[in-house]
Amino acid sequence: MHNPGQSSRSLLAAFVFVWRSRYLLFGMVRREVSGRYRGSWLGLLWSLLTPILLLAIYTFIFGFVFKVRWGEGRNVDGEFAAVLFCGIILHGFLSEVLTRSPLLIIGNVNFVIKVVFPLEALSWVTVGASLFHFLLALVVLVAFLLLSGSGIALTALALPLLLVPFAFILLGISWFVDALGVYVRDTTHVAGIVATALMFLSPVFYPLSVVPEAYQDLYFLNPLSYV
Repeated sequence: MHNPGQSSRSLLAAFVFVWRSRYLLFGMVRREVSGRYRGSWLGLLWSLLTPILLLAIYTFIFGFVFKVRWGEGRNVDGEFAAVLFCGIILHGFLSEVLTRSPLLIIGNVNFVIKVVFPLEALSWVTVGASLFHFLLALVVLVAFLLLSGSGIALTALALPLLLVPFAFILLGISWFVDALGVYVRDTTHVAGIVATALMFLSPVFYPLSVVPEAYQDLYFLNPLSYV
């Protein structure tokens, strides 16, 4: 029988672990972010350029080629681009965690064999690095909204209420996928396919209202749909 008290203690233990290991986790996240762009000419600037380029490409393809509209009669303007960008950067957060998790333990064998290391920290680092890239993209979104004159609604203050639970969902997914990746090496390939499928099977490029009502409940099996 499920014990709610046990779940509460487990959640508390997770926060205690993060607090006690905060310097280790911060150092590993910083190394993960800087190491990803080491040797490239533009370095960390790619974290800003990538979402901007994706925004331009997706806006052109879905707005001008396929002529997708968000809602009735909405043209391809700054508002359409902003809505599209919201979905893109949230999916990027999920996709980065999902595709990198299968190799977390396999790619850090020294942590498993040679030293006493809390393996759960690897997923915290992955989520932390992905969150960093998400927040950079969020800065781009805010700048775009201000420059385009669209403005930012007060409801944007509620973003942490969505983002924090979403980050914990991704943390749980990462723990599951990195453990599975140790035993099933095909997880690496499947994770990429699933990440792409989750993007198109969620209201990123179109509102949920255009999906037939019979299938809308299935869409909410995708954690990206809620956020």
